[in-house]
Amino acid sequence: MPDNLENLPVVLIPGFMLDETLWDDFIAAFPDSRRFIPVSLNGGTTIQDIAANIAQKLPERFVLAGFSLGGYVARAIFEAFPERTAAMILIATSLREDSPEQKKTRIATAVTHSSRAFSGLSTMAIRKSLHADLADNTPLIDKIRDMGKRLGAHAFSVQSGLNRERITLKPVSCPTYVIAAEHDRLRSKEEAEELAKLTGTCAVYIDGCGHLIPLEKPYELAQLMYVWLNKKDL
Repeated sequence: MPDNLENLPVVLIPGFMLDETLWDDFIAAFPDSRRFIPVSLNGGTTIQDIAANIAQKLPERFVLAGFSLGGYVARAIFEAFPERTAAMILIATSLREDSPEQKKTRIATAVTHSSRAFSGLSTMAIRKSLHADLADNTPLIDKIRDMGKRLGAHAFSVQSGLNRERITLKPVSCPTYVIAAEHDRLRSKEEAEELAKLTGTCAVYIDGCGHLIPLEKPYELAQLMYVWLNKKDL
């Protein structure tokens, strides 16, 4: 008897130094009253631990939607609990581990922040994650920084040190949707295409958007996910 996935919740997994409020505008824009479960990346010092911590709080079956770092966590949940994962939506994420230079920068920044008051991500880092047209959007920049402040220095240190190398590169067997941004300065189109190839699908690109798709284009993201979920009878 096939699964009736109509009422399965969609688990919303945020990215680096972002909390559950990342998804507020997206949820408000979603065309139906589908159940969403926004989760936190707190609860572990490895991606696998974070994945297990999230999974133990979820119902038996679910759809995963992971943004950026959350995409790695989503794949770790699928790897550990394939029978519970009905489908995955991977947003502005990658298969790649951090480069040696990225690792060095993250560790150095984490050490610096551990020795003084943490005030969230820097304006320069936030601007780089946004489309150029939004680089001077002060309310949006403040919203992103405030998420980091709420998470705090410890979360910054832990998330900066997460090892992304151990996530499986085996083909994904569940229905998967890869969504990327046309003007993402943090994740390249090549990375989106690599992910699409692994999951046996094609990447879909949102135009006029930087890395932070759920904040920059919540309506467009909601429409894409709504259509895909219904097309897949999810």
